[in-house]
Amino acid sequence: MARFAKSAALFAALTIVMTWPQVPRLGTAALEHQDVYFNMWRFAWVAHALASSPTQVFDGNIFYPEPRALTFSDAMPVEAAIAVPLLWAHVAPVLVHNLLLLGGIVLSAAGMFVLASRLTESAAAGVTAGIIFAFAPYRFEHYMHMELQWTVWMPWAFWALHRALDTHRVRDGALVGLFGALQFLSSIYYGIFLATLLGLAAVLLLCSARGQALKRQVRQLLAGAVVGAVILAPYVLPYAKTRQEVGSRSAAQVLEFGARPSSYLAATDTNLLYGARSAAFGRPERRLFPGLLALLLALVGLLLRPPTNNAIVYLLGAVAAFEMSLGLRGYSFTFLYDHVPLFTALRAPARLGIFVIFFLAVLAAYGHSAIEAMLAKRWAPGVTIAIAGMLLLEYWVAPLPLVSYPNAPPPLYAWLAKQRRGVIAEFPMPLPDSLPGHEPRYAYMSTFHWMPLLNGYSGYYPQSYLGLIGSLRHFPDENAVTLLRGRGTRYVVVHTSLYPPDRGAEVLTQALTSPQLAQLGRFDDGAGGAVVFLVR
Repeated sequence: MARFAKSAALFAALTIVMTWPQVPRLGTAALEHQDVYFNMWRFAWVAHALASSPTQVFDGNIFYPEPRALTFSDAMPVEAAIAVPLLWAHVAPVLVHNLLLLGGIVLSAAGMFVLASRLTESAAAGVTAGIIFAFAPYRFEHYMHMELQWTVWMPWAFWALHRALDTHRVRDGALVGLFGALQFLSSIYYGIFLATLLGLAAVLLLCSARGQALKRQVRQLLAGAVVGAVILAPYVLPYAKTRQEVGSRSAAQVLEFGARPSSYLAATDTNLLYGARSAAFGRPERRLFPGLLALLLALVGLLLRPPTNNAIVYLLGAVAAFEMSLGLRGYSFTFLYDHVPLFTALRAPARLGIFVIFFLAVLAAYGHSAIEAMLAKRWAPGVTIAIAGMLLLEYWVAPLPLVSYPNAPPPLYAWLAKQRRGVIAEFPMPLPDSLPGHEPRYAYMSTFHWMPLLNGYSGYYPQSYLGLIGSLRHFPDENAVTLLRGRGTRYVVVHTSLYPPDRGAEVLTQALTSPQLAQLGRFDDGAGGAVVFLVR
């Protein structure tokens, strides 16, 4: 525990440096992206629902009147369990968001340190693995995606797997299931991927067991599977209901967000050394370059000394994760997409890139330990510092381009919070082919009044919402207002400054002359001006 705490402190310091100037702006700023609004909405909704109506925690206030709106994306119950007490204590929403975001990076690195140190018997090699896992370009490609930073439980699941196979104790097998379930509850994508690759690793590791030892080990892992299933059942059931309604991800979507081999040559645009050089290979979700030094260290670990059984398993895991990340361009993901229903809900197979980095980080730790073994003991600290410095330079992206987010309601939303409860529609709304528009911001601003909202933003969009925004394209004509009334809408908010030039004035003029709308007031909405109407 002391080593874990020291490693966490080290990685916290490195995270401050690598994400600069995030910490000086911890309570006010984050990367400019709609998912930052969405992250804060999810945490705030769970806090609100648990305090007011716990049985309706999955029924978010967006996409009214759709049930289980929270299940259109990842509810992140593990992260929410940390965020909710802070929000109840009136900690600023942006600060809560950033603490959870950076905390996911730090704890992931510290967990990797524990795993790699155990496998290599070298704390220095554990530091190298932690740096690779925490700061490879994938992290900064998804810096706005809260659940994709929470790789916290992956190393612990593999740590528990090794421990269970060594000790033959059922309780250690149960830990495998516990950590696997926690990863699923932190990120559904990673939970599904982890179960697949952890299962592969378990099978490979069991190949060396025979007789009673094999039976005991299988019994342990079955106990872990039962523990994981029991923990996850209450969480999975609402998602299963939603899955029946929203259907599968289309093959076209999965193809678009699957990796190519060239994706592993692409760093983020902001990467100091490789950003400009690798731009031609990069696309959203497909910037998966692990770093040259990480690859070199992995090769050293495999070539300088005869690889252990564990090292071979991690090598095969890296190959499997790479092939799966190709999505429908590969074989294994195509098979799983065709035969395992869970995989039809996954849009972005390229996110398996984090598992390629995970396995590669362990192999790099073997390389570091092999170099240590070849050198005199007095050289070890210098080698560790040199490797760490070169890795950090390869992964350097600071300063991050941050923007400010509001912790308090602009006047418009403070006023709405004091009004009679009713359904709200905010304009402009996007068209189905131009999502998400300003919907993420509307969702976050609803946390200051908690009225039902026709607008919404999530990983899935329900058909009722897509049909609605298509039918409202000519708002505020009579048909559009009639449709709003049919959905139970009480308030219409027109954000004139969010429309294209001249269009905002045109919409406002038409709304002011509509006999079905009554103006209630003009307000500052935090982005410009807005007018609120009552639907007669």
